[in-house]
Amino acid sequence: MSRSRCLLLLAVVSYAAPATGQAADADRIIHGGPIVTVNPAQPTAEAMAITGGTIVAVGTKADVMKHAGPNTTLTDLRGRTLVPGFVDGHSHFFSTVSVQTDALCASPPAGPCRTVADVIGQLKKIQTARTIPAGAFILGYGYDPDLLAEKRPPTKQELDATFPNNPVMIVHVSSHGAMLNSKALAHFGISAATPTPSGGVIGREPGSQEPSGLLFETAFLPIFAKLPGPSPDEQLKLLVSGQDFYARAGITTAQEGATMKEQYDLLRVAADRGLLEIDIVALPFITDIDKIFAGKPPTTEKEYRGRLRIGGVKIVMDGSPQGKTAFFTTPYLTDGPAGEKSWRGESSFPQRVLNDMVKKVYDGGAQLFVHVNGDAAIDNFLEAHRAASGDAPAGDRGTVGVHSQFIRRDQLEKYREWKITPSFFTIHCFYFGDVHLANRGAAQADFISPMRTARDLGLRPSNHTDFNVAPLDQLFTIHTAVNRVSRSGRVMGPDERVTPLEALEAVTIDGARQYREEDRKGSIEVGKLADLVILSANPLAVPPDTIKEIRVEETIKEGRTIWPQAESR
Repeated sequence: MSRSRCLLLLAVVSYAAPATGQAADADRIIHGGPIVTVNPAQPTAEAMAITGGTIVAVGTKADVMKHAGPNTTLTDLRGRTLVPGFVDGHSHFFSTVSVQTDALCASPPAGPCRTVADVIGQLKKIQTARTIPAGAFILGYGYDPDLLAEKRPPTKQELDATFPNNPVMIVHVSSHGAMLNSKALAHFGISAATPTPSGGVIGREPGSQEPSGLLFETAFLPIFAKLPGPSPDEQLKLLVSGQDFYARAGITTAQEGATMKEQYDLLRVAADRGLLEIDIVALPFITDIDKIFAGKPPTTEKEYRGRLRIGGVKIVMDGSPQGKTAFFTTPYLTDGPAGEKSWRGESSFPQRVLNDMVKKVYDGGAQLFVHVNGDAAIDNFLEAHRAASGDAPAGDRGTVGVHSQFIRRDQLEKYREWKITPSFFTIHCFYFGDVHLANRGAAQADFISPMRTARDLGLRPSNHTDFNVAPLDQLFTIHTAVNRVSRSGRVMGPDERVTPLEALEAVTIDGARQYREEDRKGSIEVGKLADLVILSANPLAVPPDTIKEIRVEETIKEGRTIWPQAESR
C-alpha cells in the first residue's frame, strides 16, 4: 500500500472517530479566519485539524474542535487567511547557492542596478565582501540591458579596466547568457578562432572575429557548467540555508529544474542526512541522465526519500524571449542579441536530435519537462513528441511544456489533444512585457502565457517564477495572472486574465497535478499532507490590484512551522 493511501485511511478513520467518541487528540487546530481550501467540493471552512502531519478534519469550528484535547495546539488566525502550501511549477533550487555568493546585478524591483556603473559597483562590493583574491572569478547575476540607462551591459573593456586581475562573468537576467571580460574569455579558451556553435551566440567586436564578451545559449552553457564555485561542503550548507528562500515565499514543494549530476549528488546527501525541510522535485538535465541513472533508462521516482525525488527529465529546446534567443517562426522586430538581422532565434538542437532525446525519455518511462518559449520551438517540441510517441501521441505521459510563453492557439489545442500540460510564466507580463511588445509586437505579446484560453480549452496550467530569473514570490505570481500589467502600466492581453481563485489554483492544486501528487498535496482536504500557508489577507477578497501586497506570515510543512524559523539549524 502506498504512503498516500495509508495517510488517506488514517485520516478517514480519524475524521470518523468523533461519532464514536474515540478520536485521538489532534496535534494542531487552526481556526479564526478564512480558510480557502482550493477544494471545489468544500471551498471554504471555519477550521481544520492536523494529526501526524496529515489533515484529519476540515469544516465548522464546532465539528473540528471535537478533535481538540489537552495537548492540542490551537492556532487562531486572527482574521488572517489559510491556503494550501504553494507548489513550485518551475524554478532552479540550486540557484539558492549562487544568490548567496554572487553579486546581485538586477534592476528594480528585483535588484538595485539602474546603470552600468551600478552593475560594476555591485561586482566591486561582492569582491570586497567575499575577499576575492587576484586570479579568482568575480560573478554576478541578473543584469538586464533593457532596464539599464545605457541599454547595454558593461562592456568587456569596462570590466577589464575595473578588474584587471580577475576573470569576471555577469549572467543575463534570462540565465541563458552572460557577459565576460578578457580574463574570463581566456580562462575558457574563447578567442577569435572559436567558431560559433549551432544554437549559440558569440558576440564579436565590430569588424573582427574578436569576441566581445557576450555569450548565449550553446556558447554559454558549456562554460557555465565549468564555473568554479564553493566547495561541496560549503555548497551543502548554502543549499540547506537556501531553503529559507522558498519557505518565506510559502513554497512547500520546490523544483530543481535542470539538475546536473554533481548537483543531484549534493541534494541526495542533504536528503539522506535529513537536512531538507521542504519537498524537492529534481529534474535531471538530458545531458546528465546517463550519469544520474547510471546508464539505465531514465525513470520517475514515485516517492520521496528524505524529501527528495526525481520527478522526470528536463530538455531545453530554445532560449529566452527577453534575451532574444527564443526560437520563432517569424523574425524579431529588433536585431538579435549580437546585432543579427532578420533574427528568429535558433533551436537548441536539430530536430533529429530532439526526436531522439524525447524518445529516450519516453522509452524509459520518465515524465518529460520541456523548456520551450517561441512558437517555432513549440513546433519542434510537438514534432518530437509525435515522433517519439509512435501510435499513441495522446497517451497520458504527464508531459509538461515549461514556459510555453509564445504558444499559438492551434498549439494549445494540440496540447489538449495530446495531454500536454503548460506551465506558464505570467510574471513575465510585469518584468518583460514592455520588452516583448517591442521585440514581438502586440499580437504575440498580448497572448503571452495565455492562461485564460488554456483553461477554457480544458487545460490546467501551473504557473511559476523560474527563480532566479525572477524573485520567488508566489503572491506576485498570482497577482500577474490576475492583472497582467507591465512595468509601464500596460495590460498585456486583458482577455487572458484569470480569476484570483484560478490563479491560486495554478500555484497549488495545478502544480501538484503537474507532478502527479494531487492525491496528497495542493488543497486543504482530509487525508492530504498538512502543507499550508498563512497569509496576511485573502487573495480572493482584496481588490485584484492589491494582491501583490499580501504577505506570507507562516509556512507549514506537514504540520510543522518552517517559516518563520523557530529554531536554529
